[in-house]
Amino acid sequence: MPNLDAIPPRRSDRRVLGLVLLIALVPPTALWALSVGSSQIAPGVWFEALMRPDGSREHIVLLDVRLPRMLAGLLVGAQLAVAGAIMQAVTANPLASPGLLGINAGAAFAVVLALAFTSIDASGSLVWFAFGGASVAGLCVYALGSIGRGGATPLKLALAGAVLTAFLTSATTSLLLLNHGTLDNLRFWAAGSLTGRSLSTVMELAPYGLAGLASALAVARPIMTLSLGGDLASTVGQNVVRWRLIAGLLVVALAGSAVALAGPVGFVGLVVPHAARLLVGADYRWIMAYSAPLGALLVLVADTGIRWLVGIDLPVGIAMALLGAPVFIALARRRSGMMR
Repeated sequence: MPNLDAIPPRRSDRRVLGLVLLIALVPPTALWALSVGSSQIAPGVWFEALMRPDGSREHIVLLDVRLPRMLAGLLVGAQLAVAGAIMQAVTANPLASPGLLGINAGAAFAVVLALAFTSIDASGSLVWFAFGGASVAGLCVYALGSIGRGGATPLKLALAGAVLTAFLTSATTSLLLLNHGTLDNLRFWAAGSLTGRSLSTVMELAPYGLAGLASALAVARPIMTLSLGGDLASTVGQNVVRWRLIAGLLVVALAGSAVALAGPVGFVGLVVPHAARLLVGADYRWIMAYSAPLGALLVLVADTGIRWLVGIDLPVGIAMALLGAPVFIALARRRSGMMR
């Protein structure tokens, strides 16, 4: 029976220190994100706007534009990264992520469908459509990937996810084109964007994401056991079916609320767990813990870095595609070479 707690003290100390350093990087990165924009705002104004807002132009820009965007970036990055880590652990698939296995696309399609054919426009209501779309998409991918010999292999799941993502993305685009009012409101959101979110919207959706993150980190040990394989997990007394269901619900909660807030931002759930694995090894308890701050930092840097470098306000989904596509190609080539 494997002892999951048998970690050398020095290695554990280094992991704790690394996690503390990553978390410590979040506040200065967030302040940097607040400072980048069409106008420069002195650092002292940030705290003044938060503590004693006076309605000035600088305070309005900080509180109504930059602060919601920064908070949304932190939440979306952490949620998608941890969701990707859970998916890779449970499926034993290094290419698994909410974006590549259709979860993001399913949530986005359900949200656009609700906006196009119902009168719902409150973010708190839309998140339930996102949860439903993510759940149905995940079940469809698993069902498609299970067809044929060998059941749900990593390669078949990846192919099923790619097919369903392409179909749902086309369907979402068609809905947007057929409904011009929906297109005008969701054009940037559908590309994965942090712009246009009010502070009230972020605060309305934040509890879902924070609850998902807290729950995921609380059950990191059973997720780690699942990553060892179903047979071994059963040997050590784990109810594999129950914990796979719990893991699936956590992925839906994390990815669904992230998509409701920022649209289908891709590659975060793919890239970040691999980066965490390089830092801490194969222990998913640490991979999940590292993924949260790493994902938050990655999305915030990707969103802010484009504005800072070239002065163009691109949706973060496009920036992540530019960063993540080469990584995905490298991982796919490596996986293909290992299977030969």
